[in-house]
Amino acid sequence: MMGAIIYGGGERRVELDDRTLAHVKSVVVTKLRRQESFTLSCIEGLGDDSHRSSLWIHPSIPLEFEFTDPDRPELNRAWLNALMVSTNGSGDLWVDPEPDAEPGVTAA
Repeated sequence: MMGAIIYGGGERRVELDDRTLAHVKSVVVTKLRRQESFTLSCIEGLGDDSHRSSLWIHPSIPLEFEFTDPDRPELNRAWLNALMVSTNGSGDLWVDPEPDAEPGVTAA
């Protein structure tokens, strides 16, 4: 199921699967609560049509998360930590594939 980040008042739409989007949202909201700006980078498209895009995420820029599935997925704490550590170190939230979850360790 594909959700989307709607950026800049609808000027830009980045589609991500709902599970990935839930993890990205968690990190983005945490960073924005701290008034921290950063870039969000991901690969869009498939095969020869794929490209990398980066968005400047700032508390003053309108941002919306749209999910296809009404149910919130269980979050993988290891993935959240990896995304947050990466963002804190480089200033770039790079959407990497989900690592294997640690047994019995999830975030609500």
